Amino acid sequence: MGARMVPFAGYNMPVQFEGLMAEHHTVRKAVGVFDVSHMGEFWVKGPKAFEFVQWVTSNDVAKLYDGKIQYSCFPNGKGGIVDDLLVYRIDELTYLLVVNAANIDKDWAWCLENAQKMGLQPGKDIYNASDEIAQLAIQGPLALKAMQKLVKEPIEDMEYYTFKKVEFAGVKDVILSTTGYTGSGGCEIYMANKDAETIFKAVFEAGAEFGIKPIGLGARDTLRLEMGFCLYGNDINDTTSPLEAGLGWITKFTPEKDFVDKEFMLKQKEAGLNRKLIGFEMIDKGIPRQHYPICDAQGIEIGEVTSGTMAPSLNIPIGMGYVPTALSKPDSEIFISIRGKLLKAKVVKFPFYKG
Repeated sequence: MGARMVPFAGYNMPVQFEGLMAEHHTVRKAVGVFDVSHMGEFWVKGPKAFEFVQWVTSNDVAKLYDGKIQYSCFPNGKGGIVDDLLVYRIDELTYLLVVNAANIDKDWAWCLENAQKMGLQPGKDIYNASDEIAQLAIQGPLALKAMQKLVKEPIEDMEYYTFKKVEFAGVKDVILSTTGYTGSGGCEIYMANKDAETIFKAVFEAGAEFGIKPIGLGARDTLRLEMGFCLYGNDINDTTSPLEAGLGWITKFTPEKDFVDKEFMLKQKEAGLNRKLIGFEMIDKGIPRQHYPICDAQGIEIGEVTSGTMAPSLNIPIGMGYVPTALSKPDSEIFISIRGKLLKAKVVKFPFYKG
């Protein structure tokens, strides 16, 4: 389809097709398709499934019901994050964990280590299906309208972060979820590898009248950054705590929930955070990039940019990074060091793009 391919997490991935700007606007205004078959999927089943998922993830799995999805993370036992993930509750004995492609092996090892301590059997109670499942993210305000043509039951009014098992383009047992990484609505669909090509073609046929286009990793990054969504390896990693990363909302300290690092995070919350992940807009002219130093007014380095770009929807340079808590309030003045020059920026609230 004319993609420019790049190596990513051990895969060859399309970074762009028509061009980053055009692809970004296609998703914001119409409908675009990301082939995200490289993502990882783990099944957790059986009588201990709930107990296991509740222990290894930070969010409260007790709040899920059949057909509901939760954003969460795996705390790593040292105050950092193994990965961020989605938790799907199929039923009370069955959960699907969707993890980042670059972290599949690490996540699987972490899950196995914890599962075996709890008496879950690998291959039976916990199963790595990453190589068997293909996934498409069909994103944009017209995505569900276009996909409705391929599904008999109504999907356009589905609540955010829910899913249905559907017959999709004549293929049975497809999971269709109202999730995504763009902030422009749409769905993600999971299917067996053997059905991927059939479904891919059907998706493009159904979306033709809505201007559907393939979208690459480049626009995926600018879309998620405009929403202030964290990218593992950039904005969160093994050394960042969920609380520092602004993920307190997925870290639930309910009395009945015990989870990895609960005590550590409670102490961190009570003591107060030394640093926080912030979003910023450039005031002076310059585009922030990952690893550029963040400085205070005296030019002293206080952090570094974790993600940065020229935001296509806003036409201004934006970024994210960790700064001392004292400088994390909206409208605080910070400086980004770009090619030896200190350029002024201001802290803003997430999301950058308000839709």
